[in-house]
Amino acid sequence: MKQSLSALWMALLAIAFAPVGEAAAQMDFSLDDADDGGGEEGAAEGGDEGGMEFGLDESEGGGEGEGGDDGGMDFGGAEGGDIIGELAAGDDGLETDTAERERRTETVEEVYAVQQIYALRLNRVELAPSGSFTVNDPFLSHPAVSVALNYWWTNVLALGVSFQWFQWGQPERRESDLNFFVRRSTRLGIPVNEWQLGTYLNFTYVPFYGKFAVFNEFIFQWDAYIVGGVGLMRTRPIPVIDPEIREFDFQNRVAFNLGLGIRIFVTRFLGIFLEFRDYAFLEKFENLEVSANQGSCEMPGARCNPDTWFEDSTSFTNNATVHVGFTLFFPFTFDYNLPK
Repeated sequence: MKQSLSALWMALLAIAFAPVGEAAAQMDFSLDDADDGGGEEGAAEGGDEGGMEFGLDESEGGGEGEGGDDGGMDFGGAEGGDIIGELAAGDDGLETDTAERERRTETVEEVYAVQQIYALRLNRVELAPSGSFTVNDPFLSHPAVSVALNYWWTNVLALGVSFQWFQWGQPERRESDLNFFVRRSTRLGIPVNEWQLGTYLNFTYVPFYGKFAVFNEFIFQWDAYIVGGVGLMRTRPIPVIDPEIREFDFQNRVAFNLGLGIRIFVTRFLGIFLEFRDYAFLEKFENLEVSANQGSCEMPGARCNPDTWFEDSTSFTNNATVHVGFTLFFPFTFDYNLPK
């Protein structure tokens, strides 16, 4: 009876500890089991070195020693689980990325946007009326009305003519008070000349142009130009030394001019400009000496002889003038001719 009870208890213990023994056989990392036959059984069932298997598919990854070279560890590869080998041999993906990168580089093009000039001057006629005044003569003022006509055969070069008229208003009253009081207080006369007109042939060159903003709202186009030319002026002395006898007529003087100007465009055909120009010429002034010979006017040294009214030498004279006016371009519209 006692033997039957002992056998029953042994059978129950064997049944109770049978799963634990199997799991321990599979999860045992001891070196002792590696030396006995348990390692061989694990290798036969699909796992070397401890029988650890992480594979998701036991039918493909754990059988018959196919994946046992990596220590029985299966990471669920599609065919044998060799992910590192696939990454090392994955030339197809790199070649695809390289091809896409090269193709992207070849199709990228640099595009430059160049703004067209706001007001094109090429093959247009410019009409520029203005008012001018002299800034370097303290004894006599020389205000004038002026007009210029230019033809632009390129966008930066123009050939034109200009005209000035000084005899408007009351030219006889343009002598300054300084000259009057000097004569009155010192009994000395300062010779002065008046001008009638000036006409010139001019060349214009535009080296700079651009734009600027006003109040961060309005944008204006501008250009700066150099102008110069040659022409003539008609001038005569005002008799202040011997006004009772002397009387002068206008005479021609060769004159040169050179100036700088800036123009601001209001529209594509209308602009305003400010210009500084210097007119240089050789002038003859009234003679400061009065002959005492009261003889016939045909005598060389007679007081009434016109040859004695002028100085013997000429004087280099500068007429520094400021012009303020507006400019019109004809025709009012223009077309851009772009290369095909």
